[in-house]
Amino acid sequence: MEVNVIEQIKRFQDFIDSNYYNSLLENARKGSKFLLIDFAELSKYDPDLATELLDAPEDTIKAIEKAIEQFDVDGLINFRIRFHNLPQSQHIMIRDIRSKHINRLLFVHGIIRQKSDVRPQVTSARFECPMCGNIMNVLQLEGTFKEPTRCGCGRKGKFVMLDKDLVDAQGIVLEEASENLEGGEQPKRINVLLTDDLVSPLSEKRTSPGSKVEVVGIVKEVPIISRSGAKSTRFDLMIDSNYIKPTEDTFYEVLINEEEERQILEIANDPKGYEKLVNSIAPSIYGYEKIKEALLLQLMGGVRKVRMDKVVSRGDMHILLVGDPGAGKSALLKRITQIAPKGRYVSGKGVSGAGITAAVVRDEFLRGWALEAGAMVLSSDGLVCIDELDKMSSEDRAAMHEALENQTVSISKANIQATLIARTTVLAAANPKFGRFDPYGIIADQIDLPPTLINRFDLIFPIKDLPEETRDESMAKHILTLHQRPDVNEPEVPTNLLRRYIAYARQKVNPRLTDGALEEIKEFYLKMRKSGGGEGSIKSIPISARQLEALVRLSEASARARLDDRVTRKDAKKAVELVDYCLMQVGFDRETGKIDIDRIATGIAATQRSHIMILKEIIGDLETKLGKAIPIDDVVAEAKNRGLDEDKVEEAMERLKRSGDIYEPRRGFVSRI
Repeated sequence: MEVNVIEQIKRFQDFIDSNYYNSLLENARKGSKFLLIDFAELSKYDPDLATELLDAPEDTIKAIEKAIEQFDVDGLINFRIRFHNLPQSQHIMIRDIRSKHINRLLFVHGIIRQKSDVRPQVTSARFECPMCGNIMNVLQLEGTFKEPTRCGCGRKGKFVMLDKDLVDAQGIVLEEASENLEGGEQPKRINVLLTDDLVSPLSEKRTSPGSKVEVVGIVKEVPIISRSGAKSTRFDLMIDSNYIKPTEDTFYEVLINEEEERQILEIANDPKGYEKLVNSIAPSIYGYEKIKEALLLQLMGGVRKVRMDKVVSRGDMHILLVGDPGAGKSALLKRITQIAPKGRYVSGKGVSGAGITAAVVRDEFLRGWALEAGAMVLSSDGLVCIDELDKMSSEDRAAMHEALENQTVSISKANIQATLIARTTVLAAANPKFGRFDPYGIIADQIDLPPTLINRFDLIFPIKDLPEETRDESMAKHILTLHQRPDVNEPEVPTNLLRRYIAYARQKVNPRLTDGALEEIKEFYLKMRKSGGGEGSIKSIPISARQLEALVRLSEASARARLDDRVTRKDAKKAVELVDYCLMQVGFDRETGKIDIDRIATGIAATQRSHIMILKEIIGDLETKLGKAIPIDDVVAEAKNRGLDEDKVEEAMERLKRSGDIYEPRRGFVSRI
């Protein structure tokens, strides 16, 4: 049904007058050159206009902009109209866009992959005829700049350009989100053109690569120019966007209404509120109370501090779960990505160093090099779950070191030198060295990860799967009940409210350490350092300054979980308990009966190091007596005199050979290099 244009403008004027007049005045006063209209309200007010908008969007939007200019308000020239909340029938996947959709108003979801710089673009130009003075207006809608070919007076040839209208424009590449795809489908991409207020500095932040967005726009065809300069018969598709909005927020951007705030404060004031939160982390997974508590604290996060000398203490804490297969590690990781906004899940072999930090790729827009962000940069202010960490290659794991500690990713490749921000929390899972823990072996020796990487994790939880009748029975019952009635284990705090609770805590609460909490942490730290007495000249180091920072972060997170601005002694005790639990599990040295952080941090226990020192001394002494080649039997005999038994000597000798300090010139003899 065709609507007369003047009639159309009149109806739009009535609609805006009755529904959006105050918003219009407010935006004009602020200097915002756009008005956001809810499509549902338009279709309720006048269904014919709504249908007209979907079928012929360009003309209809022009009519609305004309209608707005009729209002007697300053600053309404070049006012833009933006629509949101389109009906579901207008939603289309990028792969399904066809020629019949050209010039229709649709909306698509996707992830921004690349983004060009903002550059001015000509929309129309005015030309004057030198002979008769006639002024012609030429709209610039295509990719190439157009001049008029002839004037009304019959003149052909050059015309004088008087002026041109420019708008800011920017191109982005939108890619389908992987969760909407099936099987072996590859995500498809489409170019989107943003103009005017969609490229304002405020919108720029929302459209950074990696953001999930919803784009409302008109599908347009773009001529493909062949190398010879002629137009091809094939056309490319692009979306001329009308409105763009992010669909995924970080914890700091989640909006919380009054009703939700009331529910959040109710949980915080409940004496059992903390337990309820812990139980809601992963109710379908049996047991692991300590780990669930640690995961809740990880989601809460500590407070990021920037000191006077610009040194930054990170607030995010990283957790590593090392456990037997089938212990539910991946299920925990998957669940955490659902709770955390901007949560990403990546797995072992499918991860490259470039994919997790950043890659330099050819830029399709500017024909140069561009940076493409990897998982840790994309989920800045969010959380990355890395499964099968032990299956990643060592070079790729090395790429994570900087991102874990300093929370930046530095790249220096081709002509790009950049440092990207990666304020990301990492939750990683790995299997032990031989696939399963040896219950009698030392746990630290069975974690097959470089000590430098392990040292950057605040908490390390070994998960052992040992048969134990009562536990096995409850676990089997729990799992089988879940299969029988999948909805039986409803979280005590619904997932949506839990996410809002964490977001509220991170936005509003920045706890500070009280003297009591400080004293508690210091006491534990000093007690642990003192307990590091060992044999010989080398003392085992039970705890290092990194664990001290972990204690502070955990205490702050515990206060945040209670929505308290003060970190109390109770919070510090909770943190001490968790760190102590992890150290007892991973860093316990059976020989000395003490905790030894070197087991984790360097891979060699202090007792072993002292054996190596003694052995080096023995070899040095014997070399002066016997010359270059020293019989191994003599070394063992001398070591026995000094109180070392044979297997310890062999182990220490193996380590010296591996490090290249000694070698065997012939069987039964060793020499120093």
